[in-house]
Amino acid sequence: MSSAGLTYPDAGFTDRPYPQTLEGGWPEGYRLVLRSVRLDVPDPAAAFLRLADGILSWGLHRESGLRVAADTPRAAAGVEMASGVGVGPLRWQAPCRVLWSAEPVLDGGVPVPGQRAGFGYGTLRGHPEAGEEGFYAELTSDGQLFFRVAAYSRPANWFVAAGGPANRWTQEMITRRYFRTARRLAVGGQQPPSGG
Repeated sequence: MSSAGLTYPDAGFTDRPYPQTLEGGWPEGYRLVLRSVRLDVPDPAAAFLRLADGILSWGLHRESGLRVAADTPRAAAGVEMASGVGVGPLRWQAPCRVLWSAEPVLDGGVPVPGQRAGFGYGTLRGHPEAGEEGFYAELTSDGQLFFRVAAYSRPANWFVAAGGPANRWTQEMITRRYFRTARRLAVGGQQPPSGG
């Protein structure tokens, strides 16, 4: 994991393989966002593979309304990407570098229980925030499926800091979209069962 060019000094804290907790152990001085949801689906193992593929192929981002420009069609350590937020040509590009990625671990084509797949990226110059975000499809050791997001960030400049409430609202809106999209990905684009 190269930290060269990142806009913050505390890189790599989102790299937390299962069963490492996402609670605690985060660097000081950042706004922390930890969110998770258990996805009630008929076949958690198959849904885990769909969700992991959606995360790693940028589908989570694209289907959440972000325009993604990436070096490759799949997230992998070292890949640089930018996501655009806005309307039409009025988009704020947010460049990042993937710091780690984890593909699903399979045994005979079936995902092994007790794992996380996904990736984490850190901000590059031009991003409105400075920090890191991780996206996780988690298949627990007892076969439950979770989608998790962990992020720590702070404004990259005074202009972004001055827009505090608006910036937090934008981050919250995008995070909510991630969770709606994760449900769709897990169930294969169909509406999830109630309670999921």
